[in-house]
Amino acid sequence: MAPPSTVTCKSRCNVSITKGSQPNGKEQGNQDAGKCKHYCGKGTHELPSCTGRSFHPLDPLQPSEIVAAAHVIKTALAPTLAKSGVINFIEVILDEPEKTLLALYQCQLQVKHNHRQLVRPPRQARLTVYNAHNNETSLWVVELPAAPRAPKVLWCQYIPDVQPPVGTEEYVLCEAIVKSHKPLIEALRKRGITNTDLIMVDTWCTGYHEEKDAPSRRLARPLMFYRTESSCPMENGYARPIEGLSLLVDLQNMNVVELEEREAAPLPPPDPMRNYTPACVPGGLRTDVRPLQILQPGGPSFEVNGYEVTWQKWSFRLGFTPREGLVIHSVAYSDGSRGPRSVAHRLSFVEMIVPYGDPAEPHYRKNAFDVGEDGLGRNAHSLKKGCDCLGYIHYFDAYLTDQKGDVETLENAICLHEEDNGILWKHKDWRTGLSEVRRSRRLTVSFICTVANYDYGFYWHFYQDGKIEAEVKLTGILSLGAIQPGEQRKNGTVISTGLYAPIHQHFFVARMNMAVDSKPGEAENQVVEVNVVPEPPGPNNPHCNAFYAKETLLKSEMQAQRDCNPLSARHWIVRNTKVVNRAGGNTGYKLVPGANCLGFIGKDAMILRRAEFLKHNLWVTSYSKDELYPAGEFPKQNPRIGEGLPTWVKKDRDLENADIVLWYVFGVTHIPRLEDWPVMPVERIGFTLTPHGFFDCCPAIDVPPNQNGA
Repeated sequence: MAPPSTVTCKSRCNVSITKGSQPNGKEQGNQDAGKCKHYCGKGTHELPSCTGRSFHPLDPLQPSEIVAAAHVIKTALAPTLAKSGVINFIEVILDEPEKTLLALYQCQLQVKHNHRQLVRPPRQARLTVYNAHNNETSLWVVELPAAPRAPKVLWCQYIPDVQPPVGTEEYVLCEAIVKSHKPLIEALRKRGITNTDLIMVDTWCTGYHEEKDAPSRRLARPLMFYRTESSCPMENGYARPIEGLSLLVDLQNMNVVELEEREAAPLPPPDPMRNYTPACVPGGLRTDVRPLQILQPGGPSFEVNGYEVTWQKWSFRLGFTPREGLVIHSVAYSDGSRGPRSVAHRLSFVEMIVPYGDPAEPHYRKNAFDVGEDGLGRNAHSLKKGCDCLGYIHYFDAYLTDQKGDVETLENAICLHEEDNGILWKHKDWRTGLSEVRRSRRLTVSFICTVANYDYGFYWHFYQDGKIEAEVKLTGILSLGAIQPGEQRKNGTVISTGLYAPIHQHFFVARMNMAVDSKPGEAENQVVEVNVVPEPPGPNNPHCNAFYAKETLLKSEMQAQRDCNPLSARHWIVRNTKVVNRAGGNTGYKLVPGANCLGFIGKDAMILRRAEFLKHNLWVTSYSKDELYPAGEFPKQNPRIGEGLPTWVKKDRDLENADIVLWYVFGVTHIPRLEDWPVMPVERIGFTLTPHGFFDCCPAIDVPPNQNGA
């Protein structure tokens, strides 16, 4: 974000404020910087009621709150709207309360009596607004008091030279504009493509590759595909990419600003194996699959109260944002007489990047930032008609906003259910023949989204032994290119005649604000890296068999830029610096990597301007409320170098006693196979958070055996 400087608030108050200041109004030596006070107390307009019940401070915004927040912004910008027309609401989300206020609220809950009134942190909304008339992006914070008090703007900030994420309405309009562009229609006709109804347009963001991609314009580079005319209800248009026509679309003004024609491979012929719906599967469906039922006659073991979930000894709260999708707050495990013990304050996936490894046009431009440019939550599925879950399922709706600021309800956006997970623990005494075995079950909370051709499932699994597993499931359809019949490409895999799939990678970034045995905001955690090393031959290792776990304290942010190393069984432990276990060690949770990789991106690649954080698998920072996204708040078309995480760590803040945030970058290198076509079987990738000295013994020792061997 740009350094603070003075700018005039371009709405009705016309007051000078400070851009670059923080939403809490705190900046070096200026408590009021960034606050547009002229909006405060102007509640003369008839606004929708903000609250119909008492919300928990971490509950996501409800429809009435979204409408009220958008309404107060529309009122504030009324003069601007009168001149320029419609402004676009990119997102309206909960402005999460300061941790000190949250800690105070939680303390009140613990000692609350019936006659005492809870003092709640204020409900606030954070809005990102785009003005298509002048290509201007602004951030707002609105207070949402209970009726009859009216909402009011607490803070506003205009951000120069940025582009916010692209909305669904823009995707739809872009496709319509492209398909009606007369020069394109003529160019397609020359290629024998005459039915525009069969054209599919995927609106890919431009990224930043050259000066004309700068954020002074809101740009997209659509990819086009041509469906085969058929009776298939989900005809796979991705099987016929249209190449040789490069489009540049101005999303601000919704027009095609550039059409470049070049020689390219012809349109691939229809592939007989392109479709995947039941009636279109070659050879028909299997006939030997019998029903498999998951029964829970007593109902589920979890309980849901609003957005709070309790399951056996776990408790946590759920949230949802257009950008991250599922957010998990206040994760705790109840440990007997010690009561609930905190594990993490906030867990979410904050970025996903898919760089392609083919230098040919248009594939080298494929560097999608699916969180920062599009939004996981904005592209999430409504799971009402079924999902990947069996058994007793509890769904949560999500409330998003369209560009006009109206509420869009995404029904059943989050899925909560239990799963059997095989053996939890077992031992047989060979002397007596007696054995004890316990079956494992896990609680899974998940959501699924589609971004263009790919589909992604995001899962957090909670286990009875205190583990938390994060998992991503990748599926969907390959992003394909056209080639000459008989041609081979070393940067991809030939799928069918005239069709190939470029090699690429998928990277995900999980942001974990840990709170091991800590209240919100307490700076009592640290991170230790553990590597297993062999003992050098000598008196301490006479048989050359000794090895041990070597611990290294990561003392500062610059030191805590680390990579996975399976050769040394490398992992990292977040420890509480004050709480000890029965052996005298500090309690902790360890991050255990799963399969992982680093990027095959050259040091001069333009994508690294926005994605320098791909250089390492682990980054550790000291918590700051506004440090949420590793590529910065606005990665779309960002020409600047190293914004976000690589810049924040240069502060080199102390980590020896800190409010710890782990940023774990994990990825998969996808070398496409024939077996990935026409739809890709699920590939799984993830990591685990495992208790390490957190408990005094096996926390799953008290799980009862299954009754009747069932």
